[in-house]
Amino acid sequence: MNRLLHSVFAALLCVQLPAIASADAPDPAKLKLHSANVIVMGAGDDKPMYSKNAEAVTPIASITKLMTAMVVLDAKQSPSELLTVDIPDLDMLKGSHSRLRLGVELPRSEMLRLALMSSENRAASALCRYYPGGTDACVLAMNAKATKLGMSHSHFTDPTGLSSDNMSTARDLVKMVRAASEYPLIREFSTTPGALVDVPPTGRSVEFHNTNSLVRAGSWDIQLQKTGFIREAGRCLVMMANVASKPVVIVLLDSFGKLTRIGDANRIRHWMETGEALQDPKPVRKKKVLVKHRYR
Repeated sequence: MNRLLHSVFAALLCVQLPAIASADAPDPAKLKLHSANVIVMGAGDDKPMYSKNAEAVTPIASITKLMTAMVVLDAKQSPSELLTVDIPDLDMLKGSHSRLRLGVELPRSEMLRLALMSSENRAASALCRYYPGGTDACVLAMNAKATKLGMSHSHFTDPTGLSSDNMSTARDLVKMVRAASEYPLIREFSTTPGALVDVPPTGRSVEFHNTNSLVRAGSWDIQLQKTGFIREAGRCLVMMANVASKPVVIVLLDSFGKLTRIGDANRIRHWMETGEALQDPKPVRKKKVLVKHRYR
């Protein structure tokens, strides 16, 4: 009889524990997001607070540059070595614009900052081209790093993210963000709001800005972030930030429209802080003003 009572008591504990553990957690059903692939997970947790199509494999655009930065830093090359933007760094795939002209020479550390802060494709390409063994070796290292991190549904073909063949899942990217957060320079450079950079041999000073408006606004406590966009991937955003006194990883992929990923990030923050959904603002209808014309 005692053994039976013990078994019943243990079973009741097993039933009650999940309910108690989730009592203080926000209700995922209240969170309405517009990004196609989403995951919100505590920085040290195994289970997501919120998940939406998190296992779907999709292009990740310039989120790729976090992996590029990690393998470049792993190589432990001199941060002061000058790297030159050359013809192989030009975007022949998408024809994207860059403020780094052919012949520009910058230290490796500056190229890294521009790749992470301003998502400069030519900077990311140069970093990989100067990697020991060149671009091919760099991309191989990126895929090897992904395998080591357990990113089993991820694949990289170039260091910039311009190729739509750079693929991953929201869940895999949590692992990449966590790994990248272990690099102080990646945390620093990815969250720098802006910088004035001298770009020899032109002799001009060029102002670069962070591609993430949340960083520029300064209203979030962001530890690491990266944005991305190509047509095939949509607007993308990954962040590690402190929200409601909790470090969390937020992954938003395939957001339609320029403001959706930022809107979704703010919805997540409001949901975590209040447990309620953030209502989208209603469009303001402008009153028609009748203008009297005087004809002469």
